[in-house]
Amino acid sequence: MMKIRKILTGLALAAFAASSLAASGLTGRPAPDFALKSSTGENLRLSEYRGDVVMINFWATWCGPCRQEMPLLDELYTRYERVGFNLLGVNIDDDSSRAMNMIHELGVNFPVLFDSRKEVSKLYDVDAMPVTVLVDREGNVRFVHQGYKPGYEEKYLDQVRSLLRE
Repeated sequence: MMKIRKILTGLALAAFAASSLAASGLTGRPAPDFALKSSTGENLRLSEYRGDVVMINFWATWCGPCRQEMPLLDELYTRYERVGFNLLGVNIDDDSSRAMNMIHELGVNFPVLFDSRKEVSKLYDVDAMPVTVLVDREGNVRFVHQGYKPGYEEKYLDQVRSLLRE
């Protein structure tokens, strides 16, 4: 009986941990549309990417894990951009010049957008850094990840491939 209780407790903790990766119940719902100014000066709107799989990555310059994952995200973007995958990096810093310095330093190729007023971050219930949202071709949120640890990029890769095959 004690062994069963330990197993059930472990399963409950695992379920809680998995559910904590999903921010605010966005999964399965239409991704909130937004338009933000990009690092190239143009405004980009999420809905313009309908028909593609889109990863939205919320990040900040002061976030160590963000800096760690950005080159890995850039590899994913470069590898799958030609087959209908887009990545929008949404920076939440108050000062976009720090973000510009970081993307130049890291050699990031994917579009970076600036959410200095945190309006888009609020739409997506971002309360940690980084937050990565995967949106399917129909514009629905399919996966939400909070934080980053080495190895998450493998999960991203599997999910992107799966969404591209749909």
